[in-house]
Amino acid sequence: MQLIRRSELVDTPWKNGGGTTRRIAIGSGEDGTAWTLSLADVAQDGPFSDFAGMVRILTVLSGGSMTLHAPNQTFTAKLGEPVRFDGGLQVEAHLEDGPLSDLNLMFDPTTCEGDVSRLDGPMNRTIAEPMNGLIALHALSGSPTVDTTVLHIGDTAFYEQTAPKVSLGDGDALLEVRLTYLPQSAAVRLCIAER
Repeated sequence: MQLIRRSELVDTPWKNGGGTTRRIAIGSGEDGTAWTLSLADVAQDGPFSDFAGMVRILTVLSGGSMTLHAPNQTFTAKLGEPVRFDGGLQVEAHLEDGPLSDLNLMFDPTTCEGDVSRLDGPMNRTIAEPMNGLIALHALSGSPTVDTTVLHIGDTAFYEQTAPKVSLGDGDALLEVRLTYLPQSAAVRLCIAER
């Protein structure tokens, strides 16, 4: 397990002044970045950056919901509910209840497949081992335990060749981020963001 505490992350202000990003980790392959996982604080309405060629899964972690307007479609990102869309989509975000924070998984679909799901307590279970990829467990609420380590809100634990044991009490919640590397992809290396 590799554990990244929320307190270790470095703030990077957006160029447009609309928020802040904290990179947690990236997956780096011979062909470039296979995936990124980051936290963002969104302070105001505005456009999303263009990540053409990537798929984005966004999960609101705190604050209210966010309406995402794109050409020919509108969808809503609600608290704790992952939303998946094309990273190159021209999206204009509207905050429904003021500033919020979210978790962003972005991945290259020619290299890997990604999924984000929510786990709520009470629960004691072993998470299926990643066959060719990794699992990241991100603490959403409470004080969930992975193996014997207590996570605080915003902490992330990474597993590459292990089936982690999860213990969640009432009010505890995790986001399970699962990345599976495709057979044709080059070797991908987990890179923890610089502190």
